[in-house]
Amino acid sequence: MDRTVFLTALSAILPPARLLQRGAQLAPYESDALTAFRTRPLAVALAETQDEVIALVRLCHAHAVPFVARGSGTSLSGGSLPVQDGLVIALNRLNRILSVDPEARTAVVEPGVVNLDVSRAAAVYGLYYAPDPSSQLICTIGGNVAFNSGGAHCLKYGMTSNHVLGIKAVLPDGSLVHLGGPSLESVGPDLTGFFVGCEGLFGIALEITLRLVPKPESYRTVLASYDSLQAAGDAVSQVVASGLLPGALEIMDRLAIEAAEASVNAGYPRHAAALLIVELEGERVQVEAEFVELQKLIAASGAQEIRIAHDDAERARIWKGRKGAFSAVGRLSPDYIVQDGVVPRSRLGQALATIEQLSSKYDLRVANVFHAGDGNLHPLILYDGRQPGALARAEALAGEILHMCIELGGSITGEHGVGMEKRRYMPDMFSPTDLTVMEELRRSIDPLELANRGKVFPDSRAPALHPAPHPLERQGVISRV
Repeated sequence: MDRTVFLTALSAILPPARLLQRGAQLAPYESDALTAFRTRPLAVALAETQDEVIALVRLCHAHAVPFVARGSGTSLSGGSLPVQDGLVIALNRLNRILSVDPEARTAVVEPGVVNLDVSRAAAVYGLYYAPDPSSQLICTIGGNVAFNSGGAHCLKYGMTSNHVLGIKAVLPDGSLVHLGGPSLESVGPDLTGFFVGCEGLFGIALEITLRLVPKPESYRTVLASYDSLQAAGDAVSQVVASGLLPGALEIMDRLAIEAAEASVNAGYPRHAAALLIVELEGERVQVEAEFVELQKLIAASGAQEIRIAHDDAERARIWKGRKGAFSAVGRLSPDYIVQDGVVPRSRLGQALATIEQLSSKYDLRVANVFHAGDGNLHPLILYDGRQPGALARAEALAGEILHMCIELGGSITGEHGVGMEKRRYMPDMFSPTDLTVMEELRRSIDPLELANRGKVFPDSRAPALHPAPHPLERQGVISRV
């Protein structure tokens, strides 16, 4: 690649104000939400139209320049880390909701639309978009599609893949494809489902047709506290075994409770070792009947305290603490790693006991927040990056948690993706044949491996990664020499 020629060609597509090349301009794009690592790209292109994105991808293909599509940068697996000497195509300005069809219950949006804004636009029709990641106030639909995001209510409603009907995308060679369509029924291979969750390896979604669902007529939200994580996990098993299908089943441990209280004052019981949040939703008659059964189950589960949200304000307060748990942990530790493993529901108690043992082994605190209904663990490993070796210990602990998930019959990721963080664990979960087939599929679409190079596959060409300096190191207060 001739950098000068490529940058000159870039400047013919975008005006100078939307083509970032100087160090200070590039700094915000060096990391995503996995802040332990950074990489400086060659340039950042602030696209505003689909045609600009297509032109940028075609230019990258012509010059064999790797590119990374980026929305709000909330990836927790390093999925939107740039590639050194590559191009970041920023999509936040492609943020139009192109249409909302209340009769078909669909919305067509651009990739930079914020998740929650879809529900806000659909609310006037009594509809909403069900997938609700904790970062839904800022994460974009394009990123949700790339990583097949879930959220607290995925137990009942499923993941992003269950709510994407069609995609208009630009492939890594610059060609356009239309996958799926506006209908729930499709003919032939599920190419839309094939694209969702590809982590950017198959190209960039330009328009996404989303399925909307009716807003529930009624909610019943219960918060119960327990004296142990095991007791909370047993309560989850009892709820699931009863045949009830809550919209959400969430658990937070003592550290997560402490963080949430310090951050948003959610009113959680501070003495609790674990909290269980159960939410029923649907038609009023059905919800009230299920609520009677739920109250009996929770009362018999050994809960120390039971609280019921009596109005929307109380419900919102309960969820504010859970939704803000990840960011709130920053009040307990200067640095932390968020993991995203999955175990069978029946092995939750064993998994949590193992995490507790590993916490003692590595002398690092672990805050647990997880989607208990589908066994999706989110252990937050707390460490102080100013201490020599602390990051390495935290990463080793994270790796043992992922190995545990595999051994218990689960997965290394539920909704955060593999990215660059979990690449090394792919051979532990998949056979060599599995990985070979995956890579062949990828190269059949992107022979040059330009789209999000270095992610997912353990042997692919990785971005040039550098440990990110601690904020105090940047200020000259500390040194890791």
